Amino acid sequence: MVATELFRLTACEAVERLRKGDISPLELIDAAEARMSVVEPEINALPTPCLDRAREHAQRIMAGKDCEAKGEPGWLAGLPVAIKDLADVAGVRSTYGSPIFADHVPDVSHPLVQRIERNGGIVIAKSNTPEFGAGGSTFNEVFGKTRNPWNTSLTPAGSTGGGAAALAAGEIWLAHGSDHGGSLRRPATYCSVVGLRPSPGRVTRGVVNTMFSPLSVQGPMARNVPDVALFLDTMAGFCPADPMTFDAPATSFSAAVQMAGAPRRVAFAETIGQSPVDRETRDICRAAMKVFEATGAEVEEISIDFPNVEDTFLALRSQQFVIDRELQLQSHGNQIKPDIIWNTELGLKQSTSDLAAAERGRAALYARFMDLFATYDLIVTPGANTPAFDVDLRHPVAIDGIKLEHYMAASTLTAAVTMCASPALSLPCGFDQFGRPIGLQVVGRPRGEASLLAAGALYEAECGLSTQVPIDPRSGTVPPL
Repeated sequence: MVATELFRLTACEAVERLRKGDISPLELIDAAEARMSVVEPEINALPTPCLDRAREHAQRIMAGKDCEAKGEPGWLAGLPVAIKDLADVAGVRSTYGSPIFADHVPDVSHPLVQRIERNGGIVIAKSNTPEFGAGGSTFNEVFGKTRNPWNTSLTPAGSTGGGAAALAAGEIWLAHGSDHGGSLRRPATYCSVVGLRPSPGRVTRGVVNTMFSPLSVQGPMARNVPDVALFLDTMAGFCPADPMTFDAPATSFSAAVQMAGAPRRVAFAETIGQSPVDRETRDICRAAMKVFEATGAEVEEISIDFPNVEDTFLALRSQQFVIDRELQLQSHGNQIKPDIIWNTELGLKQSTSDLAAAERGRAALYARFMDLFATYDLIVTPGANTPAFDVDLRHPVAIDGIKLEHYMAASTLTAAVTMCASPALSLPCGFDQFGRPIGLQVVGRPRGEASLLAAGALYEAECGLSTQVPIDPRSGTVPPL
């Protein structure tokens, strides 16, 4: 393979070559830099490269230093990765997408970044994110908007939009991300890559104010399921900085994928509660269930009727915004975008009874999913309520004829699953009439990442869509509403 074409390797292929010594980390950094120079002007996914720092790290690994994790599950052997610009990387500009922190350069890396680097991952760039990760479209006042490489007139979604776009365009092999209401799953769907929201506690969140909340998690994104499993091995395990974390499993996630067994029974639901879903998306996702049947699974369509999913999630999310943003609103309110102000003020206005009702609603939704898992191995829904939309919009105007009142209304499918404490995998499943990627949200039992990834790998092999990335960015127009 020509050196400049190394970006086409999967992460697993690249790591295998690194371990054998067939290629060096420096060659991969060079290949990534060359690719970034070609596609970044079109998509703006990795606004903060740190290539000199990356090459210094590569030299240490090549000299046999910083290799204490060599041979452990998740050892990346010098593979370049991108870190979402919500997590600190020592010595690298880390803005959180906020003008308040536009010039922030931390001295210490986030605990998860430390774990990734200990496991042989080399940070080559920070990926773009909405301000403080709040939003279904990736834009901010510091770096501007990120564009979807499938159609640069469209958004890659958010909040891990930079990571998803960079993967699809071949700038990186693995992307770190985070997920509160769908921030790993929805961008993966929009960009036809794979994103995993792990179970709470599977991956450290490090230093957050909401340390005892299970809503926000950190996790991996890649171009295919085996690569996601590899990166999850890199990330997973107990961390003293995070009281919710627990030990990594005895059998690695990569090994679980290699031993993939088909799920016995799979449930498909076109929505959860009253969450509106684009009609063509529903049809494409329903048709994709034939792929699960081809793996040997029995598929049954079900309804997940549940009242007030949106209100329940918004109450819980808004309380978390109060914890994170109340003091910032007091000191820097004029520098914070309206969606964050709205979400925080919503939390400040709600009563103790509102929060109590939300907690009861979350418990009931969890119980509903546990009842379903007594019968089904997996629960599948569309990966997003609507396909990629205009990059210049904060959120879609309407879905299936229903007007949206706020920016979170387009994320209720993924937000509902957030409340269930289950791992959820975003898998590509096709394209709509305008060429926009469509994906599935595949939900497993709590802490059931191994069987979820194994089933996802079988689906992916049967479906064949993972071979369609990376792509060269494509121009296009915004489809009509």
